Amino acid sequence: MAIQFLSKLSKNYIELLEDSEYYDIKIEVGQDPNVRFFRAHISILCSRSPYLRRALASNKKNDDNVLTDIKLPNITPETFQIILRYIYGGILSLNEQEASGILNILLAADELLLQELVDYLQNYLIENESQWMEQHFELIHRTSFQFTSLTLIQQFCTDLMARSPDKIFKSLDFTSLPEKSLVQLIKRDDLRMKEIEIWEHVLKWGLAQNQNHTLLEDPDTWSDDDFKTMENTLQHCLPFIRFFCLSSKEFLQKVHHYKKLLKHQFYEELLNSQLDPDSKPNDDVLLPRNIQIDSTIVNNLIIISHISKWIDKKVIINNKFSQIRELYLPYKLELLLRGSRDGFAPNKFHTLCDNKPNTVVFIKIRGTEEIVGGYNPLIWENSDTWGNTKDSFIFSFKNDDKLFKDDMISKVENTSRAINNYPCNGPCFGDDIFMNSSDENSDYNTINCKKVDYEKSLRDTNDNFQIDDYEVFQLIK
Repeated sequence: MAIQFLSKLSKNYIELLEDSEYYDIKIEVGQDPNVRFFRAHISILCSRSPYLRRALASNKKNDDNVLTDIKLPNITPETFQIILRYIYGGILSLNEQEASGILNILLAADELLLQELVDYLQNYLIENESQWMEQHFELIHRTSFQFTSLTLIQQFCTDLMARSPDKIFKSLDFTSLPEKSLVQLIKRDDLRMKEIEIWEHVLKWGLAQNQNHTLLEDPDTWSDDDFKTMENTLQHCLPFIRFFCLSSKEFLQKVHHYKKLLKHQFYEELLNSQLDPDSKPNDDVLLPRNIQIDSTIVNNLIIISHISKWIDKKVIINNKFSQIRELYLPYKLELLLRGSRDGFAPNKFHTLCDNKPNTVVFIKIRGTEEIVGGYNPLIWENSDTWGNTKDSFIFSFKNDDKLFKDDMISKVENTSRAINNYPCNGPCFGDDIFMNSSDENSDYNTINCKKVDYEKSLRDTNDNFQIDDYEVFQLIK
């Protein structure tokens, strides 16, 4: 086994940097009046910095056998001194550095192609100076998108814009966003803006990019060439606008006049969805934003909306476009248990889920696309009792379901046996969804679905099955 004595090696190289006897290059750093010359060693610079290697390769020795100076006008002497200690000794001390100084070191590291340092400083700023970055968001955002390697800072900016778009848009000129930044933002599912507002912002951004083209705000004044110009400007943005989520009024007032920006077939499907609620939807229709579900089993917002409507006894329309536009998502789903994370024994279920009302359960059946589950308005208990309620229900669907129908949900009939709280059980809805173990500490060995206490059978068979996973969420208004 090789032993590394890096501490002593680092100390020796720092001593070499500070020794004025053996250097073979001078570097001019900074701009008047803040200019300083640094002595260094070609072999070390070439091995550590790809940028300096290229710069030195193009340099020629003069008659005195001394290399002509390399100039780095974009870096301050104070920053370069810190960079040199990293290049020679792998040492970086940020204790006395303000956030603005750390940003300068990051940009210098980027210029010198010191990727290890670039990655470290991005993470350092995000983890330790996020408040300063928010306060100076315009500078951080503009700077990060000028440098292709600052991907972590770019992601930080996009995350912040998605969480707080109103605050961020007020702090900068939205129309000055680079296209890359705008596209990264509007493609996110968690962007907390109404879809119609996103569309209006994108239009405003597009107009601002064509100020020299004399485009007016009123699309009724546009020529075919004007529409083509705007379409080219927005070509990377349009696929991420969720037009099918807009109401009929929003479509008529804010989209119809811009139909020439959209592909003909796409616009026809969009128009049909507004005029004919029974028209066949395209599977590529994007769902609304703003809701994230911490689930490995279900990610279909239509299903969550449908279950929420059943809980609150809302009218359900069995049409995909209507379900998209009328998504009902009044609850936050707080994950209480995930079998693959917490275990598949009854004691884990009761420890994590007992005494918490309003829970929904999802169970993924192994070897199929089937998912079954149920809603319990009561609390779960570790007791040999039944829960009595008229408001519980069970359901089934498949991972690839595009539309959630009424026949996927089954109401409780025997209300006195709605919930089964036996200690060796998991989440059991009557005897219709049954999860049982031989003892409280062992994994479930009996799992099946039967028609006993609820109005419909969820499966075509009463046989036991195995599961890939199951999750229990508490619904919080």
